[in-house]
Amino acid sequence: MTYVAGIDVGSTYTKAVIVGENNDIAGKVMCSTGFKLAEVARKVLNMALEDAGLDEKDVAYIVATGFGRHQVHFRDLNVTDLTASARGSAHLFPDTRTILDVGGQTMKAIRLDGQMKVKSFRLNDKCAAGTGAFLEKTARYMGYTTEEIGMLAATSKKAVPISGVCAVFAESEVINHLSHGAAPADIMHGSIVSLVDRSVQLMKRVRMSPEYTLIGGILRFDTMARVVREQLDSDVNVPEGELVQFTTALGAAILGHYRLSKLRQEGVAMRRDNPMVSSV
Repeated sequence: MTYVAGIDVGSTYTKAVIVGENNDIAGKVMCSTGFKLAEVARKVLNMALEDAGLDEKDVAYIVATGFGRHQVHFRDLNVTDLTASARGSAHLFPDTRTILDVGGQTMKAIRLDGQMKVKSFRLNDKCAAGTGAFLEKTARYMGYTTEEIGMLAATSKKAVPISGVCAVFAESEVINHLSHGAAPADIMHGSIVSLVDRSVQLMKRVRMSPEYTLIGGILRFDTMARVVREQLDSDVNVPEGELVQFTTALGAAILGHYRLSKLRQEGVAMRRDNPMVSSV
C-alpha cells in the first residue's frame, strides 16, 4: 500500500491527512497553528502517522498547502490552498462548481471548471468582519468560547441585525444590542447572517454557479450552512463532521498521489530523505 500525506498549515489550525491508494483516509489530526509553523507541521504529521498506525518511512510523498506551506521543509511538493481546496471538494462532491471556504482569518470563493481546476477566485482577508475571527470575537465578548458558537446560535429565535461593514463598527453594534437586552443567541445568529452576507457577495464576484460546496472551520456550525442555503435559495454540499475542516489537507494528499504517479511514469525514484521540493 502506498500512502501520501497532505499538510494544510492554516492561519488558525494546521491539519494533516494521510491517505491510501484509493484516497481513503488512514489518519488525520488537527492542532492550533501558533507561531512556530515548522514545528506544528512536523507535530501534526507525527500525530497523523500515529493515528494511522504508520511510520514516516511508510509515506511515499508529502504535499504542503496553506499560508504556511513554505515552512514545511520536509515536503516534496507545495500547492496553493486554492488548488488543494478545489481538488478536495471535487473529490467529495464531483459536481462542485463553486466553493466557499470560511476560515478563522480568511474567506475564499472559488469557481471551478469541469476538470476540477480553479477558473476564478476572490479572497476577503483584509477585515475580521469577513472571516470567522469576527464570530469568535463576538462570542468571547459575550462570555462564550469558540466551540459554543454553534450551540448558542442554534437556540436563537430571531437574528439581531448586525450591519457594520468593519469589525470595529460591528463590535459596537454588539455592545449596543447587549445594552438593550438582546439575547446573546440572537446576536450570534445576527453575526452569522452578517458573515454570510459577505460570503454571498464574494461568491457573486466569481460568478457562482451550482453545485455549491462549503468548507472551512466556520462551516462546522450548522447555522452557518443553513443561512447560506437560505440566502442562495439552493441546496449546498457540506462535508460531514470534522471533514469540513480537513477538505483542503485531503485535497493536498490526493494531489500527492497524482504527482507521485506522474513521477513514477517518468521513471523518477522518490527518496523521502532527499525530497524534490517543487510547487504548483
